[in-house]
Amino acid sequence: MTNAAIAPHPAHGPDADTTRYQGIIPPVITPRTESGEIDVESLQRVTSHLLDGGVDGLFILGSSGEVPYLTNEERNLVATTVIQASDGRVPVLAGANEQTTARVVAEAQRLADLGVDALVVTSPYYALSNQAEVGQHFRTVREHVDLPLFAYDVPVRTHVKLGLEVVRELAEDGVIAGVKDSSGDDVSFRLLALATEHLPAFRVFTGHEVVVDGALLGGAHGAVPGLANVDPAGYSRLYAATADGDWAAARREQDRLARLFGIVEVTEAGVSAGAAGLGAFKTALQLLGVITSNRMSEPMRSLGAAETSRIRGLLEASGLL
Repeated sequence: MTNAAIAPHPAHGPDADTTRYQGIIPPVITPRTESGEIDVESLQRVTSHLLDGGVDGLFILGSSGEVPYLTNEERNLVATTVIQASDGRVPVLAGANEQTTARVVAEAQRLADLGVDALVVTSPYYALSNQAEVGQHFRTVREHVDLPLFAYDVPVRTHVKLGLEVVRELAEDGVIAGVKDSSGDDVSFRLLALATEHLPAFRVFTGHEVVVDGALLGGAHGAVPGLANVDPAGYSRLYAATADGDWAAARREQDRLARLFGIVEVTEAGVSAGAAGLGAFKTALQLLGVITSNRMSEPMRSLGAAETSRIRGLLEASGLL
């Protein structure tokens, strides 16, 4: 890739106001038709379903959006569809994730041109990087795209845990506006919240499904739970309860959502972890009448009749059906 391909991007406006990034920001799923194309009408309905559920933002092109499986044209279609369907009601954050810095910069610039409000970026993957290179990676991306930049800590996919000291330095230098922590490391999460509590505009989000109440009690500004695709109103009630200081109500809602999260465990042998979780979300949304098909991106297997029946039972038990 030439240097011209990663020339600094024209400013999109100030990125100092990150206080609008808080609350429940679901990682939006990407529906497909039975024949495998992006299902635009279903994606529009998903967006409306989430907004009607009271969410505070939308995160597109993340793990729950099956971003590794999407072509650039499909990524563009997802972005433009959600941006148009949301119509400025909430901020739209987009994942700009590729193997190397130059590729991330190009992806980020393209998404910025499409009109997303903020970017979510992982550490480099495939390449064998150290923490110094990870820090420089985020600095380089930030130099070329004038949008709020959130670091996405997801070592299960990148095989690199973002170091606390690197994140703190990036936060204090204004390189990153926040972190979406999907590491599953609750101790690290708490230390991150403590290390950045002196930065009032810095945002820390948990990617957890079942301990969102605990993360919010520990200093999180919000959550990015995949299960919020299925029950956005439930997570919105949970967040509102914590904002009101009603932790007993928050726990009751979290307990119900934790039981609902059992939909990801109904799959039969031979289904990958990715297909089990995302397939459960899609199947639930199909049962709720939000999307037309639970089709997964190739080569993942879509869930079948027996799994769908089990998910129906859990939806009924949770009060969604």
